[in-house]
Parts: sequence; structure tokens; C-alpha cells
Amino acid sequence: MKFVSSQLVHYIEDKEFKRNMKHLSKYVAFLGLVVLVNCILFLVLMSLLEGREYNWITAVYWTLTVMSSLGFGDITFESDIGRLFTMWVLLSGVILLLVVLPFAFIRFFYAPFLDSRNRNRVARQVPDSTKDHIIFCSLDTIAKDLMWRLKQEKISYCLIESNPEIALQHHDDNIPVILGELDREASFHRANIGKAQMVIVNKSDTENTKIILTIRHIAPHVPIIAIANEEESVNVLELIGANHVLPVKKWLGEQLANRINAQHAKSHPIGRYADLLIAELAVHNTPLVNKTIRETNLRQEFGVSIAAVWKKGRLQPANSNEKLTNDNVLVIIGNEGQIQSIDKLFHDFAINPNPVLVIGGGKVGMAAVKALHTKGIPVNLIEKDPNECRKINHLCNKVFQGEASDYDLLKKAGILAAPSILISANDDTINIYVASYCRNLNKDLKIVSRISDARNIDIIHRAGADFVLSYATLGSVIILSIIKGQKLTVLGEGVDLFITPTPSSLFGKTLAESGLGAKTGLSVIAINENQKVITNLTAETKLSRGAEIVMIGNTEMRERFDREFNNAK
Repeated sequence: MKFVSSQLVHYIEDKEFKRNMKHLSKYVAFLGLVVLVNCILFLVLMSLLEGREYNWITAVYWTLTVMSSLGFGDITFESDIGRLFTMWVLLSGVILLLVVLPFAFIRFFYAPFLDSRNRNRVARQVPDSTKDHIIFCSLDTIAKDLMWRLKQEKISYCLIESNPEIALQHHDDNIPVILGELDREASFHRANIGKAQMVIVNKSDTENTKIILTIRHIAPHVPIIAIANEEESVNVLELIGANHVLPVKKWLGEQLANRINAQHAKSHPIGRYADLLIAELAVHNTPLVNKTIRETNLRQEFGVSIAAVWKKGRLQPANSNEKLTNDNVLVIIGNEGQIQSIDKLFHDFAINPNPVLVIGGGKVGMAAVKALHTKGIPVNLIEKDPNECRKINHLCNKVFQGEASDYDLLKKAGILAAPSILISANDDTINIYVASYCRNLNKDLKIVSRISDARNIDIIHRAGADFVLSYATLGSVIILSIIKGQKLTVLGEGVDLFITPTPSSLFGKTLAESGLGAKTGLSVIAINENQKVITNLTAETKLSRGAEIVMIGNTEMRERFDREFNNAK
């Protein structure tokens, strides 16, 4: 009964259903008129030609049996004109009753009914008990990645979708979704915006403006994060009420530029935990090459810890007996003074004075070139769009218009001598192709690339990329850091900083006894015990009740940790 009543309410309010019913009603009226005319002709012809008189009930009975092709034969015409009329009634009935009527019924009633029933599977509002949730305004690539991370953090969320078909598809994909228009206050009321932890506004910049104004009218204090597609929109979105405006494409270019090897050896801070910096230090052409991690003596000389090592695009736990090679990048932990001391020591070791090569001058490429230009690093750019070339020309050492697959153009742009190449095309296939091509042309080149689809991460690493980062990953990591109130740490594609309370199964155990690294592959970089951060970890460091373990690794490692320790009986 509840379903029937909800359907009736939907039918009464649905404009499309009203239009369909109007069409169906017109056809039924036309069909009724045809039956009426046939009944009148039946009575007239029977009276004039056959000399028989019948009442209206018989006329309707005869007309319907003939039109429906039942033809009982108990009432028949004996004249030729009467038989011709019978054939007309039969043919009109076959067409109107047996062909057109079922089609009209399905088209204007049954199909909309099924469609309505499907659409009614999508909720119109979240449960009243929903609170501290995240509201999404669109399911873009950032939202998809962030939703996965929110599940890991056990943070609830919902999506508002205006298109019924798309909403149904999301519902079938087990995405919490409600049907509603983003420029209507009622939609956000139904999403329990008053109890929401945050709203992610991630449509186009112009649509974001309307959405933010709508939200601010009904929820002045709810935090809003807006994704800005254009740098020029940042100030506008902030002025109308967004708490955080994220020009993710610009920041993606800057993050990629931060991973470039150029000029002098120097660490690159990538995050912070408490008063500790997490930084990357390239081993290339430094005295650390061919030394084991133990032999580097970085902890003894500078007080920093080597938490992990990048090896050909893969983050590996630091093994004290493993030798470092030119293509390794260390992930080090220390305070600002310790990190600066390392930079001073390695500054005199020149990596390569030649210009960095950037391929692609779009929004990401432009941001990367600007970041490198600010650091005083010369850049040669390859871009096929002449307009983009003109826009960015003043920031580059040289600009080469053409395709990155052109060997002569790559050679002129300095591929054989460049210290690093940054690939920023918005097409994974092109990025993989260029990475593979450039790796074969220059084995010593550091290749940094953006990626769109997570499925292509392994492929582009095999093609030769040393560091990969996507728009979706960067955006979701930034938003999650804001939600959790933490400093931003961008380790790389598929690699994250995990902070978790010590599981009860590990209380009182040492790191060696816990088997954390062996069982999960995660690297423990620090332990926060009673607001004291311990980074000088040994195998004998104990894990105590109430302490937080700070680890880095990929999502698969995190899942293994949860299965092994958090789900332990």
C-alpha cells in the first residue's frame, strides 16, 4: 500500500506523466468515437438493409466482438454492403485495438510506470539520523576517489543528483544518492545540510557559484569546499562563501614540478606531521649512490630518519642493508633544521644545469612551468597548440610547437641532455607513449607524469615514469586533509600517510614482535605517545595503549593492516 500511494503521489506531481496521460486519453476518446460510429452504422444498416431491429447493447456487443476479431457469428449481415461494413469494422478493430492500443498503453502508461518505479528506488532524502556526513554535488573523478577514502575512514557521505537516470545508476552502484536539484534549497534540506560536516561543491565554476549562494542562504556556517577549474574563479568563490577553494589543476602542476630533479641536489618537503617534515631527497649523483641505508649515516649525522625509498616508481620500506642507486629517492623525516642541514651538505653536488623539458602547456603544464620559473629552473616546452605556446612563451627558455612523438623536435628541445621531463598531457595513452619513448632515448632522465585513470599507474611506471600523480588523487588527498584537520601530505599516486590508534592486539609489543612491516608492507615512520612524537624508532620500540602509529604505504597495505590487526578477535 505504501508503494501504491507513493506511486500515485508521483503520478499526480509528474509533468511528464500528465502529458502521457493526456495523449493516452485522446487516443481512448478517438477509439470510443470509432466504436460509437460503428454502433450507429450497425443499427442503421441492420434496419434498412436487413429489416432487423437491435438495441444499443447488442450494437456495442457486435461492434466489439468484430473489432476484437472474436466474431462469434451469432449476429451477421446477409447483404454485400453489410458484409463490406463488417470487413471495415474488423480491419479498423485489428489496427486500433490489437496494434495501436497496446503500443499506446505501453508507450504512455506502462513504460512510464516502470520508469517511475525504478526512479522511486532512488531516495529523495537521507535518513533523519544522518549527521557529520559529507555532501557531494557531483560524482567527478575527485569525488570517486574521495568516496573510497571516506569509506576507509568510516565517514558517511551522500550525493545529490538531479538526473533520475544517472541517480538510478549511482544507486545500483551502491553509492548513497538522493534525487534533487542543486539550485533548490529543498534538496539540501533533504540532505540534512544542517547536520552535515562539509559540502563538496564540484560542478563548473558558474554552477558552483549558484550552488554556494543557495547553500549559504540556508546554512551560513556549514563548511564548503569548492573545486575551481579556473584560477580566476578562486576569489569569486571565496567571496560568495566558500571556506576552501581548490584550484586542483594548478596545484597538480606545482606538485609535479616539485618532483623535478634540476640544478642542485635538494630535498623537497611533501608533508608535515606534528613538528616533523616529510621530505624527498633524490640520490642521483650524490655521495649516497652505492651506499647502503645504514652506511648513509643520515640519522647519526643529521638526526633524520629514512622512512622509505622510491624505486622506479614504487615506494618500498627502507631496508638498512640495501644499496642505493642513482634512480632512488629517499623519503626522510626530520625537523626543519635537520632537513636544511642536509640541503646545505648536498647543495654543491650539481645534478644537471640543462633546461627541464615540459610536454603539454595546458592548465597543469602552465602551472608547472610557472613553479619551475619561480625557482629559477630553465624550461623548454613542447606544445602543439600555437595559442598555448604564445601564452607561456615568456616563462620558458624555449618553446617548441609540435608533437612530442617527433624525434627531431624532442632532440632540439634537449631530451638527450635534460635532467628531467614533466609530461602533462590530459590523455593517459599519450603520457604512456611519451614516457616510454623518452625513457628509451635517455636512460638517466627522471620522468614525472600526470595520470587520469588509476588503472594505468602500473603501465606508465613500466613505461619508465619515476613519479606519477593524478588530478583525482591530489584533489581527494587535499580534501581529506581538510576534513581531518591535518597538514597536506602528497606522497604519490596510491601512497598515503596513515595515522591509526594502536590496535589492542599490539599493546605492549615491540615493533619487531608486531611484524607490522612483514605482514602489511607499511613503513612505520613515527609513534605519537602522549603528545610526544617519536621518530628514532628501533626494533625494540614498544607500542603502548593510547599511542598513534604513523605509517606510509599504499591502500592495499592499509587493507592488510585492517584485516590483520583491527579485525583480529
